[in-house]
Amino acid sequence: MEVTDVAVVEQVLAGNADAFRHLVDRHSRSLFKVAYRMTGNQHDADDVVQEALLRAFRQLETFELRANFGTWVHRITVNCALDLLRARQRHRAANDHPDEEGSLIDSVPTSEPAQDRLLLNAEVREAVSRAMDDLSDNERTAFVLRHFEGMPVEEIGRTLGTQLSATKQTIFRAVRKLRGALEPLVRTA
Repeated sequence: MEVTDVAVVEQVLAGNADAFRHLVDRHSRSLFKVAYRMTGNQHDADDVVQEALLRAFRQLETFELRANFGTWVHRITVNCALDLLRARQRHRAANDHPDEEGSLIDSVPTSEPAQDRLLLNAEVREAVSRAMDDLSDNERTAFVLRHFEGMPVEEIGRTLGTQLSATKQTIFRAVRKLRGALEPLVRTA
């Protein structure tokens, strides 16, 4: 019989800090997926998940037992990822040169290794990366959670702390901006 998240949280709050390992095991994979989609690389995603789980452990007494632990810890993860992305932008602006870590989707698969196909894939990757960078933090988060993670709009709203209509509008704006940024590539392909 599997123990619920709430039961594990109650155990941790009662003094059994080792019980938190169950929550880590249960949620770390999905947290990594979100962090990776937001940061664009494994190293940063690992750092984000580690920081998010540490924050969750330290702030566990603020968790409302009637809430969904998964949503709560996803929100912490999103906030950690946004903190990292903001720090990266500040660092980039201070150094005034582009990030050399790679783009959000460095590995677009190709079935045809022709030179022109490889060039187009590189252009698409760069355009998608630039377009994702041009989204606001909320737009990027909402887009990643909806279109990469398949999260329901209601849960995205809870993660972002926004009303349902505002969440839908944020997702719509992100899609519209990405579509507009990528449309020239679609016409030339």
